Amino acid sequence: MEKRCIYWFNELGIQDVPKVGGKNASLGEMYSKLTQKGVRIPNGFAITADAYFHLLEVHNAQKEIKSILRNLDTRNLTQLANKGEQVRRLIKSLEFPQDLKVQILNAYNQLCKYERRVVDVAVRSSATAEDLPDASFAGQQETYLNVRGGEDLLHYCRLCFASLFTNRAISYRVDKGFDHFLVGLSIGIQLMVRSDLASSGVVFSIDTETGFKNAVFITGSYGLGENIVQGKVNPDEFYVFKPTLDKYSPIIYRKLGNKEIKMIYSDGGNKLTKNINVPQREREKYILSDKEVLQLARWTVIIENHYNKPMDIEWAKDGKTNKLYVVQARPETIHANRDYSVIEKYTLQEKGKILTKGNSVGDKIASGKAMIITSAKEIKKFKKGAVLVTEMTDPDWEPIMKNASAIITEMGGRTSHAAIVSRELGLPAIVGTNNAMDKIKNNQPVTVDCSSGSDGFVYQGKLKYKKEIINLKKIPKIKTEIMINLGAPMQAFEKSFLPVHGVGLAREEFIINSYIKIHPKALINYKTIKDRKIKAQIDKLTKGYEDKREFFVDKLAEGAAMIAAAFYPREVILRFSDFKSNEYANLIGGQDYEPKEDNPMLGWRGASRYYDEKYSDAFALECKAVLKIRERFGLKNMVVMIPFCRTVEEGKKVLRELKKNGLERGRNGLKVYIMCEIPSNVILCKQFLEIFDGFSIGSNDLTQLIMGVDRDSELVSHVYDERNEAVKSMIKQAVDTANKMGKYSGFCGQAPSDYPEMAKFLSDINIASISLNPDTVIKTLLYISEHEKKRKKISK
Repeated sequence: MEKRCIYWFNELGIQDVPKVGGKNASLGEMYSKLTQKGVRIPNGFAITADAYFHLLEVHNAQKEIKSILRNLDTRNLTQLANKGEQVRRLIKSLEFPQDLKVQILNAYNQLCKYERRVVDVAVRSSATAEDLPDASFAGQQETYLNVRGGEDLLHYCRLCFASLFTNRAISYRVDKGFDHFLVGLSIGIQLMVRSDLASSGVVFSIDTETGFKNAVFITGSYGLGENIVQGKVNPDEFYVFKPTLDKYSPIIYRKLGNKEIKMIYSDGGNKLTKNINVPQREREKYILSDKEVLQLARWTVIIENHYNKPMDIEWAKDGKTNKLYVVQARPETIHANRDYSVIEKYTLQEKGKILTKGNSVGDKIASGKAMIITSAKEIKKFKKGAVLVTEMTDPDWEPIMKNASAIITEMGGRTSHAAIVSRELGLPAIVGTNNAMDKIKNNQPVTVDCSSGSDGFVYQGKLKYKKEIINLKKIPKIKTEIMINLGAPMQAFEKSFLPVHGVGLAREEFIINSYIKIHPKALINYKTIKDRKIKAQIDKLTKGYEDKREFFVDKLAEGAAMIAAAFYPREVILRFSDFKSNEYANLIGGQDYEPKEDNPMLGWRGASRYYDEKYSDAFALECKAVLKIRERFGLKNMVVMIPFCRTVEEGKKVLRELKKNGLERGRNGLKVYIMCEIPSNVILCKQFLEIFDGFSIGSNDLTQLIMGVDRDSELVSHVYDERNEAVKSMIKQAVDTANKMGKYSGFCGQAPSDYPEMAKFLSDINIASISLNPDTVIKTLLYISEHEKKRKKISK
C-alpha cells in the first residue's frame, strides 16, 4: 500500500521529529505558529524519513550496507573513507520507486503552481536524531542550493539520502552510540531566498562563547550562507541586547568582516553555485542596516521564547525583494546543559612570542605540536594530541578534529564549522587568523591561548598554564558589596558570571586605546589634517564613516555598552577619559593637540580638560557616547564618574558641561560620581558630595599625593604603600563623611586586589563597595567572609 511521504510545512510541528527530523519539524513548527507573529519563513515541504527507509527496503540495501560497515574502525581514517564511499555509491545508484517519485514531483509542481513560476529550491537533509540535547547532527549531512526542475530535484534528493553516510556522519554516530539503521533521513524542499543577490548568515539567541543569555549574536556575509558555515569568509558580527529590545535600539557591538568572497548561483553545468570575489568597496560596508539587525534580533527572541530554549538560526535576505527570512532554526546544543555555577578558569603563567592571533573560541588554553593540514586528503597524517593548523575545516574534517588538542584556522568567524565543532568538543580554537600557515611551522611546539577574551593568541613553545575549577554555589555572601574593575569589553560577558554587584570602574582608556586608537581632536579636525600618513591611518580605521567624529562616538558607546549590558541591571560605573597629555599624544594624530609637560601626572588631565576650550569639543564626543548608551540602548544602569577633580568649583564646571551635552545629573536617573583621589577630595569631602552622588576612592593617585611620591619612580618606590596609616586615615575620613551624608562610597584602586589586609580594613570601615581585579574576586570574597565571621564572634 502506498504510504504518504510528503508533508507541507504548515502540516508539521515539533512533535514530528521522528517523521521528518529536527530541521524539518522545526521549520514546520515555525511556519505554522510563528509566521502569524511576523517571522518570515520560505514555504516548502518535507519528504519523510519513511521515504528513505522505503527506498532502502525496495532494493534490500540495508543488508549490503551492513556488510560494507562490518568491522568498521572509525579511528582508521583510510578504512572509514573507503567504507563511506562504498555506502554512498550504493545509495546514489538506487532508483526511486514509482510511488515515491510521483509524490515528490507532484509536490514540487504544486509549489511551482503556488509561486506561478518554475521555482528554484534548497534541498536540505534532516536526520531524525538531529539536535538532541547531547548530540548535534547539524552539518553532518548535505544541503544543495539552487536546484530547479523535477529531474534535478530527484537527483539531489538521492544525493541527500546518500549523505546520511558521509565519513563524518558515520564517525559521529559511532561516537554518540547511535545505531546507523535507527537514524533516518528526511529531506526539506524549501523555496530559495535569493540571498546570492544580497546576504545571509547565522544568528544565535545567546553568546556563542560564554553562554551569556541576554545578547543576540548575529553574523552575516554577502551571498548564499554556505561560506559562513564552512568558514570560508570572516563575516560581519553584531550583538543586540535583549532586555531593552522592545523599547530601544540596542545594537551594542558591531565588527566589520573581510567578506572577501560570496557564493552565487552558477551559470550552468554541473555546479549549482560558485564563489566570486567581492569588490573592496562592498567589503567595507556592513551587510545589514540597523533596522534589519534589529528585525532579526526581534525574530530571534520570538523564536527563542516559543521554544523556551537557546536557538541557532539561519537567516537570508532576498536581493530581489529586499526582505529578510528565517530559513532554519535548531536548538543550541553547546550551552544547553552547561552548569553556570561552576567556572573553569585558565591562566597563562609564562610569557612567550606571539606567532599569530585571531578570534578566540572558548576560554581554554592548550599546547602541542602544530600539524599543518592543507586538505581533507591529508587528514590521515594527523597525530593525536597535535594542534591542527589549516585554512578552514568542513564536516569532512570531524574525524580528526576530535583528536586535536586545539584548532587554528586562517579563515572563518565564530559561527564557522571549525568554531562550532571546537565548542562541541570542548577544544580551544582560534579562527580567522589570516596568516597561521605562514607564521607557524610544521611540528613546531605552540600554545593556544583563548583565556584573554575575544582575541586568541598562538604562542611559540609549550608555555605553562594553570587550570582552576570554582564552584560559585559555595561562595558565601558578605556584607560589603564586591564589584570588579573592567576595561576590556570583550571580556565582559564572561566576567558577568562572577558573584559581583556590578562594575566599580570601567575605564574609557582601554576602549580608546584598543578600539579607537585616534586622538578625538584629530577626528574632529580631520578635514584640515595635512599629514598624509596620519590621514591614511585614520582612513583605514574609520572605513564607512564620512563624519569621523561618529566613529569615536560609536566605538566608545559600543565598547562601554558591552560592559553595561553584561552586568545589567547591576550598576556599571564608567570613568570618563583620564589619559595624561603624554598618553594622549601617543594616539594617532595626538602630537598636534597635546602640550609637552614636565610632569603629566600632575598636569592637564581628568576634569580640567573637560571644560577647557582646547578639549571641550572632544569631551562632548564622550558625552554623546554615554547618551547613546543610556537613551538609544536603554542601559540606564550606567553611572558616570569624573576623575582628578581638584576643586569643588571645577566639579561644578564639569557638571555644566555634562548638562550642556545632554547628561544632566538626576535626569532619567543619571548618577554622577567623582573619583576621590586627591587630598582636597577628602578634606572638602562634604562640599564635593553636595554636588555629586557619591565617590570611588582611587588609591593609586591618593597614595601618591598624600605621600608625596611619584608612583612611576623606582627610586622612591619603597615609600609608596597604600597601607600607610596616613593613607588609611584619609580613606576612613572620606568613607565616614559619605556614610553620614547617605552617599555612595566605593573603592576602585589596586590595593585590595594586591593586599588582603586592605580589603579587611575597607570592610571594617563600612565602605559600600570594593571593586577588584576579576582574578582576585573569589579569594577576596572568601577572605572577607572569614574576617566577618571572626568579627561577629568577637562582638558577641
